[in-house]
Amino acid sequence: MRAVGVLGLGALLAWLPPAHTDTFSALRSVRQARGNEGRLLRRLRAYLREESTRLRRLSRFYEKVRALHQDPGASVDNPLLAFSLIKRLSSDWPSVVYSSEATENSRALHVGFQELQRELPGAEDLDGAARALMRLQDVYALSVKGMANGLFQPTSTDRPPLYSPGRRVSLSADDCFHVGKVAYDTGDYYHSIAWLEEAVSRFRLSYGSWNPEEERGSLEDALDYLAFSYFMAGNISHALTLSREFLHYDPSNQRVTRNVAKYEKLLATHGDRVGAPLQRPNVTQLQNRDAYEELCQGLGAQMAPERPSHLGCSYETNGSPYLLLQPAKKETLRLQPYIVLYHDFVSDAEAETIKGLAGPWLQRSVVASGEKQQKVEYRISKSAWLKDTADPVVQALELRMAAITGLDLRPPYAEYLQVVNYGLGGHYEPHFDHATSRKSPLYRMKSGNRIATVMIYLSAVEAGGSTAFIYANFSVPVVKRVTAEPIAIPNPSLQLPDVLGCPSPALDLWASF
Repeated sequence: MRAVGVLGLGALLAWLPPAHTDTFSALRSVRQARGNEGRLLRRLRAYLREESTRLRRLSRFYEKVRALHQDPGASVDNPLLAFSLIKRLSSDWPSVVYSSEATENSRALHVGFQELQRELPGAEDLDGAARALMRLQDVYALSVKGMANGLFQPTSTDRPPLYSPGRRVSLSADDCFHVGKVAYDTGDYYHSIAWLEEAVSRFRLSYGSWNPEEERGSLEDALDYLAFSYFMAGNISHALTLSREFLHYDPSNQRVTRNVAKYEKLLATHGDRVGAPLQRPNVTQLQNRDAYEELCQGLGAQMAPERPSHLGCSYETNGSPYLLLQPAKKETLRLQPYIVLYHDFVSDAEAETIKGLAGPWLQRSVVASGEKQQKVEYRISKSAWLKDTADPVVQALELRMAAITGLDLRPPYAEYLQVVNYGLGGHYEPHFDHATSRKSPLYRMKSGNRIATVMIYLSAVEAGGSTAFIYANFSVPVVKRVTAEPIAIPNPSLQLPDVLGCPSPALDLWASF
């Protein structure tokens, strides 16, 4: 998912694709992780090749010795056979058992992994990726079973799939188990039940067959966590059923045995406590979550209240000599708040240059919290700032933005160009671009508070990623190389429309300035 609402007279470049930490928060980092896995694959291929050669030699040795033992004519009365037996036991067998070749092959694989280990995703990234799947599930009302089967299908069967990837990739039982456990560990039984149910279903299908990808989780683990999730949700009878199934596979587990006794006693004395369905937790305390999600799904009101004659497309010079020979392609979407699109605002080459300049400097995006800045769950992305001195392309882009807005973008009147890269389920929930607190660092800057935002989409997305305006009940989809310009002037009685970015399952947008 992606959210964009940016800083003042700067522009915000939107794209979804970097770094060693917070891998899940930017697609560039996810792609780097994929490249690192490619390097590990090459190391593993070399290891398998060397090990295959070694094992072929061992197989020949085994077949040779086995043939001698099965040959009734191969008597140790023969001095030559006796000699070869003694030689094998004193020399060949120790070489087989204590072979340094196997150790060297394994060491080479370990060294290759250790060289990359600092750049590989960690437990925090895995949990962040799991939360991203749950975020997509919620915002787009997706079916957990469908997601596990590689489909982004809404729970409502009369709606088309959100996204149809070129290659369907199903989740394993252990994948579903991990997503459910991440929810369970935070007391989120709404999500843990849905994902653990899917994990249990998949583990049952493969029970008894070993899968190296699923050795960390098991049917027993999934049943254990699912049973307690149902207990916490008030469904004691189902918790009891699942716990009894657990004991079928592990009858000596004393803890689960005690749980069964506890559930039976509760049912006998108080009955089942099944009440209203579990409510989805509002982790970020978003007050207008329903409106936000409807806009992301395209279900909110999209028609402008203004008469069509006030809207439309035109070639715009804005009285600027800079635009006389090549006017901007302007499309007016709204007058209140004022929202316009400028088509073909940047070229593909310019977009790639800006992404290349920002890539090495991308860091996890933060938000202002009083006088401090911090990472938050409601903003998942990485960002970097570019001065106009970074490259002629940045300078030309700022001149172009100044021409269409009529605003002075020279320091200190505007902030630097902010480039934002959204990641797995990346988003920015509803927020104001301008500062709403006098404690904000913006009030200590000579430029004052923010009055306008220019956003440039540097890449396209397969699905999702819209920029939504909650109070206007309006959202703008992602169009590559298009600039969206929402402008408002804050004063004591007027605030900028709150802006948010919807999640994108297909990950590819750079955020705007």
